[in-house]
Amino acid sequence: MLGALTVAVVCLLMMLHLPAALLMGAIGAGILQALLEGSVRVAPLPFALAQGIVGCMIGRGLRPSILHEVARNWPLFLGGVLFAIVAGIVLGWMLMRLRVLPGTTALWGISPGAATAMVLMADAFGADSRLVAFMQYMRVLCVALTASIVARWWGVDMGHRPPVIWFPPLPVPQFAATLGLIGGGVVLARRLAVPAGALLLPLVLGVAAQDGGGLAIILPPWLLAVAYVLVGWSIGLRFTRPILRHAARAAPRVLAAIAALIVLCGGMGWVLARLAGIDPLTAYLATSPGGADSVAIIAASSPVDLAFVMAMQLVRFVVVVAVTPALTRFLARRAAA
Repeated sequence: MLGALTVAVVCLLMMLHLPAALLMGAIGAGILQALLEGSVRVAPLPFALAQGIVGCMIGRGLRPSILHEVARNWPLFLGGVLFAIVAGIVLGWMLMRLRVLPGTTALWGISPGAATAMVLMADAFGADSRLVAFMQYMRVLCVALTASIVARWWGVDMGHRPPVIWFPPLPVPQFAATLGLIGGGVVLARRLAVPAGALLLPLVLGVAAQDGGGLAIILPPWLLAVAYVLVGWSIGLRFTRPILRHAARAAPRVLAAIAALIVLCGGMGWVLARLAGIDPLTAYLATSPGGADSVAIIAASSPVDLAFVMAMQLVRFVVVVAVTPALTRFLARRAAA
């Protein structure tokens, strides 16, 4: 039943051209299964391996060319990234002080970027990953829809997307090395008991092996699909009816905070366009608060500086992953005091 629900929901989301259809479809199917009193659960080891695959996928995107782009425009990147993070912290703090969501959930949920990483890390650091997922993927959806509307208003045709080749030919040695890196990172994370280590250690090892060791990280679409589905099931199957009622009550204020974040980041994009001479669509997409995969699709089919857009998105992702745990613990202590 879970498999059939997943196929149905994923196909519906793909027909609607919504972002992260595999992941969000698996979460939706898991929620439906949980509401039907289903007892299926994702075992810890497959869930950890799925996190390792996601971490390796993130590490694959952190190329040295991005560092060159950042070094060339570092004041713009510093201002844009810090503004988005501070805006997210302020809005999350307001939601936490208003007790819209329990504990530090709002701080994790409003983080501008790294949706899947934030959900997995929040779970490891004691926040309610179900409500974090509710906030993060609502943000991803709102940001993607807003960016699509802006791009279409700018005259960009979003109708054409290249088809996905699910089973491409694989270079066996590099693929085996990639699987070994993922498995080794997950085993090391479990032995060292690193918080969110199943995600973070394969990410760090992947960056080091790719940029320092010359490894070509090979992650075929079918393997990523399996990882997304396992992560989505693990999140969705933990929902309960009380949690869904709580999410429904909090939805209006969460949507208001997301809208405020989008507007604030759009304002920062306008400032970048005016001060640095960047074209407005490039500035808007670069400062768009998250949904890097959706922004990449839009930027690739738009007359914008793609390198600048993706460098800003990935730098913000790295900074958010690096600083959010410490900031969240600090703010939680302040709130308790």
